[in-house]
Amino acid sequence: MKSVIVIGVSGGSASGKTTVANRIKEEFKDSVELLSHDFYYIPHDDLPLEDRAKLNYDHPNAFDTVRMMNDIRQLKLFQPIDRPVYSYKEHTRLAETVRINPAKVIIVEGFMIFENAELRDLLDIKVFVDTDADERLMRRIVRDVNERGRSLESVISQYINTVKPMHELFVEPYKKYSDIIVPRGGKNDVAIDMLIHRIKAILAED
Repeated sequence: MKSVIVIGVSGGSASGKTTVANRIKEEFKDSVELLSHDFYYIPHDDLPLEDRAKLNYDHPNAFDTVRMMNDIRQLKLFQPIDRPVYSYKEHTRLAETVRINPAKVIIVEGFMIFENAELRDLLDIKVFVDTDADERLMRRIVRDVNERGRSLESVISQYINTVKPMHELFVEPYKKYSDIIVPRGGKNDVAIDMLIHRIKAILAED
């Protein structure tokens, strides 16, 4: 039985992590499944929407990382999982789940996945997507306003109060644990091609 390769893709908010992950998935197609840390935000159904919107979603305590690690372990044993579904507009987890079947390559994507040592140990390859802070902020504004129904004021306020300080505490310092650093995110064709060739080589050895 071939082993499962787990690739962690981290980086600041709106750095291009999803673009890099999708480039890998396009290359390997059905051999790849994607697991985002954002799926595992802790639900806050006990709070009204207004209060949920004020919570700090950029701290490690915002995630049910234990459940995510258990799901990764299951996938590594070639067992399917039912991962949670999170709504950015409602700021909570939805009732339904999504079945994820085992695959040769599992991409674990999230801005805080290198902060947890136990989670890092589950990752065979650790990739950090390194993008300029100003560019990340502009991308975040466009994404959150257009795709998540946020106001410009709320996006900027959240960036100043939690995103930037939490990035400096829980994201940037853990870049040192990465095996590969990809500057300029999904625009760096050379770095992504090198990563894809490395994955192919590992699969060929198995």
